[in-house]
Amino acid sequence: MDKYSNGEAHLTHCEQDWVVRAAPLPQMERIEAYFHGHGFEMHRHDTYAIGHTLSGVQSFRYGKDMVNNLPGQTMVLHPDEPHDGHAGTEDGFRYRMFYLEPAMIQQVLGGKPLPFIKGGVSSDPRLFRATQTLLKDLHSPLDPLELDDAVFDIAIALQDAAGTRKGRQSVDYVAAQRARELLLASLEQGVSLDELEQASDTDRWRLSRDFRVLFGTSPHRYLTLRRLDLVRHSIACGMSLTDASVMAGFADQSHMTRHFVKTFGYPPGKWLRMLGVRTNRCLSFA
Repeated sequence: MDKYSNGEAHLTHCEQDWVVRAAPLPQMERIEAYFHGHGFEMHRHDTYAIGHTLSGVQSFRYGKDMVNNLPGQTMVLHPDEPHDGHAGTEDGFRYRMFYLEPAMIQQVLGGKPLPFIKGGVSSDPRLFRATQTLLKDLHSPLDPLELDDAVFDIAIALQDAAGTRKGRQSVDYVAAQRARELLLASLEQGVSLDELEQASDTDRWRLSRDFRVLFGTSPHRYLTLRRLDLVRHSIACGMSLTDASVMAGFADQSHMTRHFVKTFGYPPGKWLRMLGVRTNRCLSFA
């Protein structure tokens, strides 16, 4: 049984994989999870995935490399970079992670290309310190000012740890932001490239390039991922997979499930079971 004291986690053996979601924050999800063996298939999401391994070895394919993330390091997976995950030893691995929308980083960087941490793991102490506010304790609430400070510190630490990426052309942040706002307002009905061009006052090809540089993915995938966010919220609150799929703008449940697996590495039913196992069987607080 798990016990928490002063925000520190101590692992005792649990036979089943589990995931705990922290109380939601604006444009961010925080989790703690344990996987005994295989965690998730190759997948990609349009957020930064930033985390600390608490115990064990978290191993994953990232680009062409096999990476091992150890306690004391910071894992930084760039938006839209494919990766999987599994235990590097027979003891399994436990970790905390937050998923941060690039739009929050852009509020700090103001239109600069997103920082990229080569290899997906950093030993930079500045980055480890900057992520502690969001990862030290998932169960204590953060007030808005504390959250703003944490995002600012993370954005600057990412920029410093990544260094300058060469060869980037200028980007139109204002136009890409207008397109993003239209996408967020069009989850259920969808939106065409013509409408995005009109809203952003730029041509579709420049918009597509700039959107990727600034927000880490294409406009189409951004829309799909926001729909999946809506699905996860709905099914966690008890809505059926079929109803949640249609409500979020997918053609049907199978259409949604295909995108869910590509994005998160496992189907929605497994995600719900892991949430239930963790909540009902493996969790207590000191």
